[in-house]
Amino acid sequence: MPRIDVASSWTDLSGLLFEGSWSEALRRFRAPYAFRGSSDARHELATSLSRMGPGAREIEGDLLRNFRKYAHGRLAQDSIWNWLALAQHHGLPTRLLDWSFSPFVALHFATATMEAFDVDGAVWAVSYVETNRLLPRELRALLEEEGSDVFTAEMLSRAAPTLARFDALSAEPFVLYYDPPSLDERIVNQAALFSVMSSPTAHLHEWLDAHPEAYRRIIIPASLKWEVRDKLDQANITERVLFPGLDGLSAWLRRYYTQRPE
Repeated sequence: MPRIDVASSWTDLSGLLFEGSWSEALRRFRAPYAFRGSSDARHELATSLSRMGPGAREIEGDLLRNFRKYAHGRLAQDSIWNWLALAQHHGLPTRLLDWSFSPFVALHFATATMEAFDVDGAVWAVSYVETNRLLPRELRALLEEEGSDVFTAEMLSRAAPTLARFDALSAEPFVLYYDPPSLDERIVNQAALFSVMSSPTAHLHEWLDAHPEAYRRIIIPASLKWEVRDKLDQANITERVLFPGLDGLSAWLRRYYTQRPE
């Protein structure tokens, strides 16, 4: 059974987010988790591409080919994995999902939508150490060679220069996490991380249901959201930092000065 914890307070929530972060090998606190926040605990882990319908497999190539065609003059990339990261970053439907190394960044996204303050939120915590155990042998060997827990675009290009080659690495579906290139301050400030599955139509929540040892969910009750949001603001985990620029500043000010209902 998957582990689901319901936070009872800010202190309890903080403890749950950082649970299991001690690394005996490093003798440092280094959580082996990718974190993703959801404003509604009922939301599933479906990619923007899979939500386009059953034809996602057929249109994935068209989307990427035309994105590369029209974006090339502005910012060329050297691999399909960098192109995917760039496309995801700018809103193109892809098979990627956004995650963060930071539990507080995930917590921000779970509490940034004030229209959802009347429903429970959630933070997903997926152990990439556990998901790595289920990778094809070629990919596991690459991680061991590099001494890394997550991939980079360069590493993935060595193993699978195309998505077709990536999907063919195993008959069984798998998921991995990769560290995107530092495209801009937003990627850096959000400690961003992407998950990618070996099929454009796969749903990560369904894969995780079959591997409950690889993840846990932390529920943030609606009654706790205002306190969490206020304390994140005081800790400077805000749109002003996570979305540098005037758009982020405006989003932060709009939310920050919204009055709490009686």
